[in-house]
Amino acid sequence: MLNSPAVKKIKAKGGGTKKVCLPLAKIRSMSKSEKSAVVSAKRSAAAKGKYKRSSKSNVTGTSSGGSLKKWLDQDWRQVANPSLKCGEKSPTEKKGDVRRTIGKGKNFNKAKSTGTGGDAGGGMTQKGVNEYKRKNPGSKLKTAVTTDPKKLKPGSKSAKRRKAFCARSKSWKSKRGLAARRRWNC
Repeated sequence: MLNSPAVKKIKAKGGGTKKVCLPLAKIRSMSKSEKSAVVSAKRSAAAKGKYKRSSKSNVTGTSSGGSLKKWLDQDWRQVANPSLKCGEKSPTEKKGDVRRTIGKGKNFNKAKSTGTGGDAGGGMTQKGVNEYKRKNPGSKLKTAVTTDPKKLKPGSKSAKRRKAFCARSKSWKSKRGLAARRRWNC
């Protein structure tokens, strides 16, 4: 049954973290080249989206001391930066992208209760869309269809996008949602 062609084996995908953690005592006993080999193997596996790093970079001599409790109680640190505990972020590590709605580097139109089209706000600016596309290659994100519905050719791509958005956003009641619907001429 397990070897049947109908049963498909699914491999786990990972690569979420690029950090390599080992007990501090082991890190201190490792040479610089051993440390860099382990770190580069993990980072390369993470970049490729693999679940595990290459077994060529396995580290020996990390004794459990006979029990799982002793193994967990060890002082686990990052191999690349032993001053940081496992999972801890360094102060220089970049914090997540912040959506700026106003001010320098804005990528969203500010929602206004008055105005139509671009003045209404409630959606991404062209600058915001371009920035998103740079960070997410292959993205098909586009700005709002702000053309007057009467000027749109029925059945055109733009008309269909507008119609779909208006149907999808019918229940939006927030300030930004209402502004977006005004911008799309819903």
